[in-house]
Amino acid sequence: MHSHGEPGRPLRSVFATRSPVRPNHIALYNVKIEKIEGAKIFINSIDAYDSTPVVNIKPAVKHLDCPNN
Repeated sequence: MHSHGEPGRPLRSVFATRSPVRPNHIALYNVKIEKIEGAKIFINSIDAYDSTPVVNIKPAVKHLDCPNN
């Protein structure tokens, strides 16, 4: 998959991009980090079970994540 759907960009893994097209259904949440203690990240409330594994963390970038707003 090319970043931003542009063929001139190098191929990347689907998990290295912000693509909504993924091989399996993964929930995406925009959350506020409340605190970090060691390897634990504490966030505001989401619709997930406690101790649900986290696959990836990316910073929210306004011009990438909300291009029309």
